[in-house]
Amino acid sequence: MDGVPRVPDRREPLRGEALRFSVLGPVRVWHDGEPLSTGSPQQRALLAALLLREGRTATAGELIDALWGDEPPSQALAAVRTYASRLRKALSPGVLVSESGGYAIRLSEAHSVLDLSTARELAAEAEKAKATGDLRHARALLNRALSLWDGEPLTGVPGPYAEKQRIRLEEWRLQLLESRLDMDLEQGNHSEAVSELTALTAAHPLRERLRELLMLALYRCGRQAEALAVYADIRRLLADELGVDPRPGLSALQQRILEADPGLVEPSAPVAEPAAVPVLPRQLPATVPDFTGRASFVKDLTDVLSSASGAEGSVMAVSAIGGIAGVGKTALAVHVAQLAQGAYPDGQLYVNLQRVGARPADPETVLGAFLRALGTVGAAIPDSLEERAALYRSLLHGRRVLVLLDNARDAAQVRPLLPGTAGCAALVTSRARMVDLAGAHLVDLDVMSPAEALELFTKIAGEERVAAEREAALDVVAACGFLPLAIRIVASRLVARRTWTVSVLAAKLDDERRRLDELRAGDMVVKAALDVTYGQLKPAQARAFRLLGLAPGPDISLEAASAVIDSPVDEAEDLLESLVDMSLLEEAEPGRYRFHELVRLYARACAERDAPASERESALVRLLDFYLSTAARVYTMERPGNHLVDHLESSSREGLSFDTRRQAQDWLFVEGRSLLATARQAATAGLRRKAVDLLLTVQDLAESGSDFARYQSAATAVRDAAEAAGDARAEVRARAIIARVHCLAGRFRQADAEACEALRLSPSVHDPWAIGYVLHTRGVIALHDGRHTDGEAHLRQAIANFHANEDESAVAGALCVLSRVHLATGRTQNAVELAQQGMEIYDRLGHTLAGAHARYALGLALAGSGSPYDAMPLLEEALETFRGGRQRLWEGMTLLRIAEIHLARSAPAEAAHKAELSLSVMGGIGGDKRRADTLTLLGRALSALDLSDRATACWRDALSLYEDLGSPEAETVRTLLSRRYAA
Repeated sequence: MDGVPRVPDRREPLRGEALRFSVLGPVRVWHDGEPLSTGSPQQRALLAALLLREGRTATAGELIDALWGDEPPSQALAAVRTYASRLRKALSPGVLVSESGGYAIRLSEAHSVLDLSTARELAAEAEKAKATGDLRHARALLNRALSLWDGEPLTGVPGPYAEKQRIRLEEWRLQLLESRLDMDLEQGNHSEAVSELTALTAAHPLRERLRELLMLALYRCGRQAEALAVYADIRRLLADELGVDPRPGLSALQQRILEADPGLVEPSAPVAEPAAVPVLPRQLPATVPDFTGRASFVKDLTDVLSSASGAEGSVMAVSAIGGIAGVGKTALAVHVAQLAQGAYPDGQLYVNLQRVGARPADPETVLGAFLRALGTVGAAIPDSLEERAALYRSLLHGRRVLVLLDNARDAAQVRPLLPGTAGCAALVTSRARMVDLAGAHLVDLDVMSPAEALELFTKIAGEERVAAEREAALDVVAACGFLPLAIRIVASRLVARRTWTVSVLAAKLDDERRRLDELRAGDMVVKAALDVTYGQLKPAQARAFRLLGLAPGPDISLEAASAVIDSPVDEAEDLLESLVDMSLLEEAEPGRYRFHELVRLYARACAERDAPASERESALVRLLDFYLSTAARVYTMERPGNHLVDHLESSSREGLSFDTRRQAQDWLFVEGRSLLATARQAATAGLRRKAVDLLLTVQDLAESGSDFARYQSAATAVRDAAEAAGDARAEVRARAIIARVHCLAGRFRQADAEACEALRLSPSVHDPWAIGYVLHTRGVIALHDGRHTDGEAHLRQAIANFHANEDESAVAGALCVLSRVHLATGRTQNAVELAQQGMEIYDRLGHTLAGAHARYALGLALAGSGSPYDAMPLLEEALETFRGGRQRLWEGMTLLRIAEIHLARSAPAEAAHKAELSLSVMGGIGGDKRRADTLTLLGRALSALDLSDRATACWRDALSLYEDLGSPEAETVRTLLSRRYAA
């Protein structure tokens, strides 16, 4: 035996430590060797619950469950807060911290000791010593670990959590005892072991491993009959108490004893320790059994490692894998290292450089561990970092060793740990991009592809459950943002809850407000992984990260981000790039940034927790003002002389300026989703007037069809928010916008209802621009409904309103619609003149896109007056302008009008071609009425080409749409079909 006492008679705190905690017995605390009061039993229960989490945060709800279980007192939360406050005063500053609505104990590696952590470290070192054959040292380490127990763990601590932990810690102590006793027997110390095993089996009569060791010890002492009697006892006890037979290993040992198996005989004296051999560390963690995908990364990294382990071994390879928390950096590195370990026969070293409680490991401590793993005795390890690094490199010289440095904070932490010799290699994982690690092969690890994500989810959750609900499974992995850690968590939760379906899990993840809370399973927590990186940010970085999380939309431009964080563009770029380097932000393309969706949710949660409401609101106002100012400039460039910009809410920020219309349009359509998301969020945040004005300035997004549904959704949100708040001005404008949206979609009945409600509210607000806008829209609605008298009245009222406001641009627009009313009522010459007036105004003001609308109206008037040859150039000019301006609806409508002229000129092939193009361009925009009109024309052209079956199919589709709409054109199509059947 090694002479180390297994159970000490008394426990004395170590001197020279600031804080020492114990849970492997009574819950106690010493400060510089002096005991501190831990308060009442409930207060000790709180301290124990926090200590056993070893730096991880426990929520208030978890602590209440730990202390009282299912029956907490009515003032449980207040009691927890009181206990925490008292403990905080008793401990050193900064030890007990409040965060995320809970509490955590933060232990300093240099100045705090927890007996449980010490026991775990000693047990791990014992396993390493045992693996190298040094059983004497392994036994000594285990005895030191066991000596830390001082009676029953958590003695006298109440609560269900403490009871569970007592059982767990006692089980672990017995496992350590069994392991140490097993080594006693391997060393021939069976005589000494018999008495201890006899006492242990009496205390734990149903523990089969102890019985097995006792049988073996007795047999090796020549006491075969007693050994067999031990088996008989346990067999009877198991049958009586549990109704089961002994496990196979125990039965097999009994049979071997009966047969006097020579293999059971061991020397009666301790075996001499083996001769010293070179130490070959094998420290790599096991690869995860369900490692999925990443084939290209595995090949890339394997190729790099091969370059260092080749025949010449001429280089020292360093690969640094960077990426967001939870993206699978460690899993990839361990998998590749395990594949490559055969090429590094002199060993593999591993260290997790991110310790418990977000404390990075210092290189000096890591080098000490590496040197011991390489066979250096403690007395020979130098004190300074430089000397340890030099010795480390010397020991690796001429050897082929693979070093895996996991969770590095930065390059400075890594550099002293690199082998620095040919033939060796280092794999580094870090959330920071190691751009300053000279010579490193950088790998940016992204989230999984949807196929890989589904494969990983299926491997964990089970093929049968996923196959039955494949669509729900795709929703789950998408809600996880295809992040491996999140997928592993939710799949594990599904496995643990057999009553859940995949659909139930998908529904839980659908709520963005709760999603991060759902992504936890045991010690796997997405939020905790992000907490580490967030805790490493400097104040300016943390502020930028929080505020950027508030910005809606899929991504954000540098200029918009500078508005959010209220910094000059150059400074904002530096901050954003530093967040990219920390893998908290992604650069979607030069000058544009985006969050991973789960990181965005985390950033918003940080903002709600750490930023005052006033700061959050100011950030949104700055972003909204930036967007509104810039959008107003885009609108003005497209519509010079238009007075809308004179009726917008004032803005406190300068927007962007553009040299050309093309640049302005590009900005609008690139920013479209972000603009609409900002308007929607601003409405719910009480910024309704600026939100509705932003929608007015970006109405081209709706007319283009590219963001039609989002535009309508945002406008509806603004209307509802304005109505709820009693903001009549914002409501009138929002209803005016929605009426226009319904017109574009061909929903004229809904459009008229919104416009009428806007006019009903208008007397309560002084907004002449909005009234004119609504009257114009009602004229358009009446035109399409065939109510031409009403249409003309509305349009003339709108024109009078626009004249009163000296808005020539709006007058021109109303004249063009009035032209179509006159055309529909047979006043063709008036129609031509009105359209010409509108076009002349637009051309004089310099309008391009609006000028195309005037040419469209004039083309219709000329074609209706019998001058199709004069109409065609105007329509073709309008078509090119609409196409260049990305106005898909009007591009499609112009193609339809051109098709009508081709058909009238007996060119059915051209008519069919243009009609097909019209259907393709408009796609799902424009509404059923416009689609039915186009199908009817296409059927006529196809019939003229003698393609009667296709023509019939088009007319049937058109008839179905007309009938659903209750449109009078249905009768015309029925006539066409009846003629077709008659023929």
